[in-house]
Amino acid sequence: MSDIFISYARSTEAVAHQIAETLRARGHKVWRDDELPAHRNYSEVIEERLRAAKAVVVVWSAEALGSQWVRAEADVAREAGTLVQLSTDGTVPPLPFNQIQCADLRGWSGDPSHPGWTKVADSVASLAGPAFATAPSEPQPGAKKGLTICVLPFVNMSGDSEQEYFSDGITEDIITDLSKVSALDVVARNTAFAFKGQIVDIKQLAKDLGLTHVIEGSVRKAGGRVRITAQLIDGKNGNHVWADRFDRELDDIFAIQDEISKAIVGALKLTLLPKEQKAIETRGTSNPDAYDLYLMARNYWVGGNEGDRRREDLVIRICEQALELDPDYAKAWTLKGLAQAQLKVIFSQVVDALPAANRALDINPDLAEAHALKALLSQAENQPEDANRHIELALADDPNNFDANRIAGQVMFKQDRLEEAIPYFEKAVALDEGNYHDALLLTTCYEALGRVDDVSRVARLTLERAEKRIRQDPGNGAALAAGVYGAAFLGDADRARSWADRVLLLDPDNFLARYNLACAFVRLGDTDRALDLLAPYFANASMPDILHAEVDPDLDTLREDSRFVEMMEQARARTGIEGEAASPA
Repeated sequence: MSDIFISYARSTEAVAHQIAETLRARGHKVWRDDELPAHRNYSEVIEERLRAAKAVVVVWSAEALGSQWVRAEADVAREAGTLVQLSTDGTVPPLPFNQIQCADLRGWSGDPSHPGWTKVADSVASLAGPAFATAPSEPQPGAKKGLTICVLPFVNMSGDSEQEYFSDGITEDIITDLSKVSALDVVARNTAFAFKGQIVDIKQLAKDLGLTHVIEGSVRKAGGRVRITAQLIDGKNGNHVWADRFDRELDDIFAIQDEISKAIVGALKLTLLPKEQKAIETRGTSNPDAYDLYLMARNYWVGGNEGDRRREDLVIRICEQALELDPDYAKAWTLKGLAQAQLKVIFSQVVDALPAANRALDINPDLAEAHALKALLSQAENQPEDANRHIELALADDPNNFDANRIAGQVMFKQDRLEEAIPYFEKAVALDEGNYHDALLLTTCYEALGRVDDVSRVARLTLERAEKRIRQDPGNGAALAAGVYGAAFLGDADRARSWADRVLLLDPDNFLARYNLACAFVRLGDTDRALDLLAPYFANASMPDILHAEVDPDLDTLREDSRFVEMMEQARARTGIEGEAASPA
């Protein structure tokens, strides 16, 4: 499936063609409607390609303003957060698209240094990943073209919901393995996991997502043994192409994963390049117990109560157990460092996460999340240049890495680069279907930029995701506070106030939740309650917290209030921040 969709009116077909060819030359996969197949309904194909695209380039022109197709395609992209706009003749996009930045491509003839084109190329790279500066790698011997696969979440058959992290981890690793095969297009994790727990009609799913094949399976882990079943299914007719069952000692887990990935590649009659085979066989650790502990820690990190330091303590403790088993497990070092950084940044603990980050990079200099951790630490020390350098390295290593994208968004937010932060927050929200915290920050960005429709869309998403987490963990203060924030932006004041009371009852020491509640009450116009919530927060906040608050547009209406000014001045003095405080945006 192509990463980039081009929408245009017929009068700009030549420009659309040049845009497509220029992006292809840079290594992107591009689709426009000159590639419509003769055997399918064109509207179905267009919608399928449009919704699957990571970036949708809309070419506005005088004719495009009157095209219902261009408007409809732009609207889908706007809702999905994949819209990249440009104008070839100075035409201003219509409402509501005129609230989103539009590159001026007047006079462009393919020059890569044209300022309008630079803006388009950068936006596309932010959404779809950076282009490859070199020529594509050599074709695989006997490679099939157009193979698109979705790996559905493997079912946990262990009889213990606590083992869910393990089956999810196996699924994610198979997705990662197959993504390394250049002849395959693999549906992203967030799309695949949207079907978790559902009974899926394989043929309908294949039709809806444009798949050639679907993989499904199950995992049963008990004691020291693991049983994994997997089957490769033809998306067109629903028949099994390959199926197998692996019943082994847990020590064989990596061999099983390798066998599954290679069996699927073999069933599709593909030949792995040597570098692809090596990539599949690289696990980061050869110790299955360390791997199991890492998956457990990662599950607590992603799904735990952010702002409750018990989460960080637990993640660090589990990672340290994993590292006792394998001291060279770079991902475990990075995850430990991320939790340590949270203790320092959020809880003002005297913890140094830098050794963990450096150790991870010593082991694997190309580990995206380790560079992201270094960026987070540099920004916390108010070193933006170093933070930006590590963000670039992280995204170059893995443009679809969850931690790299969410930390890229956070770093840019803290540098008051809200518009630049948006694509990274959008991707982080898309990569993890439970990610409500970055959806909350994304709402703030869109509100500050006056993008009303996007505010409503993302606030609703924040509330929905918070509700889902609360159903799983009713005492999760961070999720409840995110729900308060989403409800406030959607005008549901009663729910916002009720849930805020619940947060302060169940999780009164969660200072991150307290800060988000204050921002919600600013939105509700209740300045006094916002300041009451912020007083204990600023009395304990770390330097990074204060620097964040100085640029947070949610607090702009408080900046002239004498209580707020006094709080900030005392917090700055306590944390040793020099210079004048940031002025309101």
